[in-house]
Amino acid sequence: MKKLFFAFTLLVSHFSINAQTGSFRVSLIGFYNLENFYDTVNNPNVNDEEFLPSSQRHYNSHVYLDKVNRLSEVISQIGTDVNPDGLAILGVAEVENDTVMKDLIHSNRLKDRHLKFEHYNSPDLRGVDVGLIYNPKYFKVISSAPLFVQLPGGSKDSWATRDVLYVKGVLDGDTVHVFVNHWPSRVGGEERSIPARAAAAGVVKKRVDSIMAIVPHSKIVIMGDLNDDPISPSVTKVIGAKGNIDDVKDNGIYNPWVDFYKKGLGTLPYQDAWGLFDQILVSDGWLSKVQTGYYFRKAVIFNKEFMVQKTGKYRGYSKRTWDGMTYNYGYSDHFPTYVMMVKKMN
Repeated sequence: MKKLFFAFTLLVSHFSINAQTGSFRVSLIGFYNLENFYDTVNNPNVNDEEFLPSSQRHYNSHVYLDKVNRLSEVISQIGTDVNPDGLAILGVAEVENDTVMKDLIHSNRLKDRHLKFEHYNSPDLRGVDVGLIYNPKYFKVISSAPLFVQLPGGSKDSWATRDVLYVKGVLDGDTVHVFVNHWPSRVGGEERSIPARAAAAGVVKKRVDSIMAIVPHSKIVIMGDLNDDPISPSVTKVIGAKGNIDDVKDNGIYNPWVDFYKKGLGTLPYQDAWGLFDQILVSDGWLSKVQTGYYFRKAVIFNKEFMVQKTGKYRGYSKRTWDGMTYNYGYSDHFPTYVMMVKKMN
């Protein structure tokens, strides 16, 4: 695991661009699974009893506020080495409601950025949703909507899963379409749940195709905890994402995480191996460097030393919030990811 982490750190720090040179403008688009980001108030409409003061976890205000502080610590640092404003857009997963979203963006480390967010309650039985946090200095929302995912019968024990969040906006002059995902988990068996993730991917693919039919080469971002790796059928066959830029056809999708995965690098460790569920895919409109707008420059898994577990059975893993039912004073069981978009300036 130490070797994996060392190689991973080298890859992350390989390239940097100075956003202050004047020759380029940089915008960063990220994703982060916030791992069971619940408030402490009982919601009778969802199964949140596990995260209440009366639960075995003793999930009280002290724990919750520490969780908010730790998440803001991570988010406030992502990408600041290339842009002092950090992320322009951040998709998030496993958030209970707009209360936790508000508390996060108004936290001490983030409040000066004047962040805003988009969020809808979804039919997930655990009450966790996806959301989009954005810096209005860079991104302006035009419209947003939740996209319902109909699960195939027998693919999951539950009939419901998280909606896909669709947001259309303007990123510093570029019209951008963003899809934030948290596809059905592998609980109950990976093979059995494959059709469930294919269904979620199909919802995204259908909307992407409709956007491309109206405006070819639109700038589209598909991000999220896909509960699948870059080489999984939901990504390669349903979405049709390619791991090699040269293989991306007109109106196609590029997946910059394939090489990471093949090198054994990832965002979610399990049994001393890395899975790479947290992906950000981009359409062909981002790939040409000969354009006036933003183009794709690189992908990064954000992993700093303070985010890594130093002791115990999860040593070398992402420092998760919980160790069983004991609060671990961690951040998340996932590492965040982001992509760097750059624009040439006159």
